[in-house]
Formats: sequence, structure tokens, C-alpha cells
Amino acid sequence: MTHPFEIGQETTLPANPEEVWEAIATGPGIDSWFMGRNEVEPREGGAAAMDIGGNRQEAHVTAYEPGKRFATRTGTDDDGRFMAFEYLIEGLDGGSTVLRIVHSGMLGDNWQDEYDALRRGWPFHLHTLREYLAHFPGRTGIPVFAMAPSGEQPTQQLRAALTRALSLPSEAAVGARAHAEPIGLPPLDGEVTWADDERIEVRTADGLYTFHHAPGIVLMFHHLFGPDTDSAEAAWQQWLAGLLAWP
Repeated sequence: MTHPFEIGQETTLPANPEEVWEAIATGPGIDSWFMGRNEVEPREGGAAAMDIGGNRQEAHVTAYEPGKRFATRTGTDDDGRFMAFEYLIEGLDGGSTVLRIVHSGMLGDNWQDEYDALRRGWPFHLHTLREYLAHFPGRTGIPVFAMAPSGEQPTQQLRAALTRALSLPSEAAVGARAHAEPIGLPPLDGEVTWADDERIEVRTADGLYTFHHAPGIVLMFHHLFGPDTDSAEAAWQQWLAGLLAWP
């Protein structure tokens, strides 16, 4: 049985409407702060897609008004599920922009848990968008994704392993300094910009690094703005495997 949902969010961003448009309505822009690898055909009726770890979700563009409004909608599954996203842009004096987002659609049988996860996720994603526009303006990021099952390990144990691997105190907080040394990559040295019960985000001079743990799984969604990123995904996958091998 499906269930309708709608989530609305609003934020003020340190960028002009043209910069915000590039971030939310182009494939490279979305790659720089959201999830997965993205494609957008720049016209109403065009194709759009998001690929996360080989799981590709296709959609079509339902509104395309540069600098003002962008919207997409997936097809409807056999069980009635679909997702729709609408972004509304309003420029402000001083070069900043208000972005309003409406995420809506139909969820499946376990809609309460799925809705709660979506509702919790949007403030974090908008925070990442703000970090991108504030600290990496005019640049596009390479998305890096890694995932590993964590079996029956308690979430507290996962959190402890993660903070230890990032050289963080167990109660990681915004402003703390993080350090990690994935094999084959330069050391990660940066500042925690987000910390909640599920996620830690670290900003460095060349990237935004997100570490997300949940029952049964650990995920990483990174956005890299430096050179030599070809081996990053494999290196972070190896780092994650080592993390979950810890006692």
C-alpha cells in the first residue's frame, strides 16, 4: 500500500541565483553536493538520472526555468511509488539567494521509516550545498561513493570505530579537527562541519567528506575538488573495509 508524502525546506545560500541554478539544475553541479552521479538534459521534458553505486534512478524534467524553477519526477513503479523534486530560486539583495525545495511523491509499505529518513536527510543535504557554494564556488566536484554492510555490529560500535578512524573524540562536534590516512591517497585533514547521530561531515581544502552509519550499513558520500581523483573511490572503499574489520 502506498502513502503520499511531502517535505518542504527553505534555506538562504551565499551565492547568486545563477550560481545556485548551476548547483541544483546541472549534472556536474548536483554531483558537487548531493548524492551519486547525476545527469540532467537542460530542457522541460528532458531526461534526468541519478546513479548511486550502480543503482540508477531515471526521471524526467517537469519544469526548467533557468534561475527560477527546476523540477523532476521519476516514473511510477508498479506498486505506485514515485519521487518528485521541485526547486524554487529567489534572489536577494547583496548577492544571496533563497532556495525552496519540495520533495513529494508516494512511498511504500514501510513509509513511516522511509519518510523519517528523508525528513532527517534534507537539512544535512542543504548544509552540504551551502558548504559547497561558500567554499568551492565555481568548481565542480567528483562524487565518491563507498558502502559496506556492517552485519550485527551495534550502531554505537560503528560510531566509535568511525570517530577513532577519523582521529575524533567519541562525541564528535562541529569544529573538531579530523585526520585519516586512506592508503594510496593524501591524508585527510579537515574540520567537522556537521555531526549528528548518523553522519559526520568533514571539510578539507579540497573536498567535502561525508561518513554515514545506520543499522547494518556504513556509507560514504564524498565530493572531491582536487586533482588525481581517479583512485579515490577504490581507496575509500578499502579504508571502509578496514574500518569494519576493527574489533
